[in-house]
Parts: sequence; structure tokens; C-alpha cells
Amino acid sequence: MKAMEPRQAYRLWAPTYAAETVVSFLDEELAVALSPALEGKRLLDAGCGTGRRLATDEPALAVGIDASQEMLLAGGAGCVAAADLRALPFPPQSFDIVWCRLVLGHFVDPLPAYCELARVCRIGGFLFASDFHADAATAGHRRRFRDQQGIVYEVEHHVHDGSAHIDMAARAGFSVKAQRDGCVGPSVKNIYAAAASDAAFEQDYGLALVAAFLFQRMA
Repeated sequence: MKAMEPRQAYRLWAPTYAAETVVSFLDEELAVALSPALEGKRLLDAGCGTGRRLATDEPALAVGIDASQEMLLAGGAGCVAAADLRALPFPPQSFDIVWCRLVLGHFVDPLPAYCELARVCRIGGFLFASDFHADAATAGHRRRFRDQQGIVYEVEHHVHDGSAHIDMAARAGFSVKAQRDGCVGPSVKNIYAAAASDAAFEQDYGLALVAAFLFQRMA
């Protein structure tokens, strides 16, 4: 299967993106565990997709950007804009907390994105970043989705292991505060079951599918 360029892929994925996947569920678990409390904070979700994670009463200011207008339109959120992650339309130090979730692997070189995320994050602020895990790619897993007709597509993805993420973040001005993997386990068994993939659950049990990091912007 030939991998599809991300913007084209997300255009096709937008109508069905709301359906929970194992990867998105594990990513959310990691965000809850690692991301600082949002109450009273200025939050940017960089690569927000449909903006579904912005549906919360906690942040005083929460906005999202995504490169796919189709994804933004599918979500209908009012606090989002179409923009390139490597050229964010915000002044320096605009946000207390930045999320960049399951996006960085779409770039051959994520360093420019890390530098831009550092620019808009206040000094002392935090970046929660996640990516499709290198172990999952080694095991043969790929970033895939089904469109409205049930056709399976693969999204172009570039493998960056944990040390690469930490190194690029450091070069951009971040210090790593926490690192955790999201692994296949009991919390996602029902998602496998709903897809009639019980055998795949047993095979994948314990495999890391998502790598997550909490970084702090240094002076």
C-alpha cells in the first residue's frame, strides 16, 4: 500500500475522524497523565484535527490550528484556524501550554516545527508532544484509517525515536520533564473487540504504539 501525503489523507479521513482508534485513545491517556492542568491557562493545540480536544470548560483561552481545512470544517469548532505548524500565526510567548499530538511524524525533519512551538510557548511554559512509536513501526504497524466507504489508506509517516525527539526539542529550547509510552493493554481491549480483532489484541499486547513527552521551555 502506497502511503498518502498527509494533507490529502486527512481530507479523506475528516468525515470519519471522530471515531476513536487505539492510537488516539492511548494518546489521550498520555495527555491526561502528563499534560499540566489547563485551568486558567492559554492553550494551543497545534495540529488539532477537528478540534475535538478543545471542547473543555477548563482553559481560559484555548485555540487550535491545523493544516487541513477539511478537518477543521468537520469539527465545526469556533476557536480554530488553518495554518502550517512551521509558521504559526501567533506572537512569541503567546501560550502557557502547547499540545502537538500525533503530528510531528508527518515531517521528515520536525526540528523547524519544534522551533516554532518553542517560539509561541512562554518561557517556563510546557509542550506536550506525542508521536507514533518507533517500536510500532518496527513491528509493522502503520498510520492507517478508513474512509466513508470503508477503504483503508495509509498516511505518510516518518519514524523518529524518543532520543531524536528529545534532541530536537533541546535544540529548540526545551528541556524534557517526563517521557512515557502508550502500550496496548486492557484499556483498549474494547476497541480491538469492536473491530473483531481479538487475535490482533493478543498479538499486540504490551506493544508501545504512542510515545509522549512533556517538555518545558527554558530561557
